[in-house]
Amino acid sequence: MANIKSAKKRILVIRKKTAVNKANKTKMRSYIRRFNEAVDSGDKDAAAASFYDAEKVIRKTASKGAIHRNAADRRVSRLAQKLNKMA
Repeated sequence: MANIKSAKKRILVIRKKTAVNKANKTKMRSYIRRFNEAVDSGDKDAAAASFYDAEKVIRKTASKGAIHRNAADRRVSRLAQKLNKMA
């Protein structure tokens, strides 16, 4: 543990931010998993609905800074490709 007061505060702030980022990433992965399950089941309507939800969560996670914007674009692009292959 740090000795300087400001360093101690930074450690606490980083802990909180890490917890928030981890929660956001976990939520994002859950929505991606739900989309993949819908695609695997072959239900195009459910897949389209879960794609919309997953894209929204991915973009929000990127806007919060938990993942990079380009990483979010890549993830959304790959999900869209899977959805389009179902047609």
